[in-house]
Amino acid sequence: MDLKTLRYDVLDKIATITLNRPHRMNAWTGRMHTEYRDVLARADKAADVRAIVVTGEGKGFCVGADTKALEGHIEKGGYDAGTPDALAEPGKGVSTDFDASFAYHFGLSKPVVAAINGPAAGVGLVLACFADIRFAVPGVKFTTAHGKLNFPAEYGLSWLLPRLIGLPRANDLLLTSRIFTSDEAFALGLVNRLVEPDLLLKETYAYVRQMIETVSPGSLRETRWQIYKDLHRDVAASVKDSERLIDAMSRQKDFAEGVNAFLEKRKPNWTGE
Repeated sequence: MDLKTLRYDVLDKIATITLNRPHRMNAWTGRMHTEYRDVLARADKAADVRAIVVTGEGKGFCVGADTKALEGHIEKGGYDAGTPDALAEPGKGVSTDFDASFAYHFGLSKPVVAAINGPAAGVGLVLACFADIRFAVPGVKFTTAHGKLNFPAEYGLSWLLPRLIGLPRANDLLLTSRIFTSDEAFALGLVNRLVEPDLLLKETYAYVRQMIETVSPGSLRETRWQIYKDLHRDVAASVKDSERLIDAMSRQKDFAEGVNAFLEKRKPNWTGE
C-alpha cells in the first residue's frame, strides 16, 4: 500500500510506525486507519522485526479524529468510518476476543511501545492505551474527548482504562472527558515513563533493544497473549495454559540457548525457533 499518512521504517529489528500528518497534529482519518492496520500487519509478519514503536511526526502524537472528518459525519447524517470494506487484519486468529478495531493489538506476536511525543486525544489516546508500554514527554495534554462530541467512549476505552488504572480513576477520565497531562497520566500509572522531548526516541529505542536482546521472541509472543487472554479468564485457565506452554517451549531451541547463555554469562542469540 502507498503510504500517505504514515511512515514505516525498520532498523535493528525494530519497526517504527510514525503518524505523519504534522500539519494536522496527526489527526486520525479513515485513510490513516487503513494504512495503520496494513503496516501493523506487515510488521507483525516480518522476519526482521522483533518489536514495534508507534510515534507521531512533529508536535503531536494524535489529536483524535480530524475535524474535517467530523464535519463530514454531520453532512452525511451519521458516522462514516471512511475505510474500505476490506481491511488488513493484524493479530487475526489468536482469539476471537481480539478480532476488532484496535483490540487487534492484543493478537500481535510482537510488543508495541508508544512514544507519545505530543497531545493524544480521543482515538489518539485509544491508540496509545492499546500499546503494551507507553513513554511520553512531560506536560502534554491527553483527553478521552468523546463526551464533548456526543460520542460514547471509543473503541473499547471503557473496557481498557479501568483495567489500566482502576475504575474510580477511569470513571473520572471517561465521564468528564476532561483534559489531563502526561504528568498526571504518569502518576495514575497510565504512562510508564516520562522522557524529555529530545531524548524520547533515544530512550524508547534503548528500552526496546534491551527487551528484544534479553527476552526470546517466543517468550515475548506467548507472554503478551497470556496477559491479554488472562484479562477475561479465570486463574485456573491461566495456570493450565502456562503449564502447557512450559512443556512446549522447553523443547524449543531458544530454551537451550537461554540456559546456555545464562550459564556462560553472555547475551543470548535468539533464533525464534
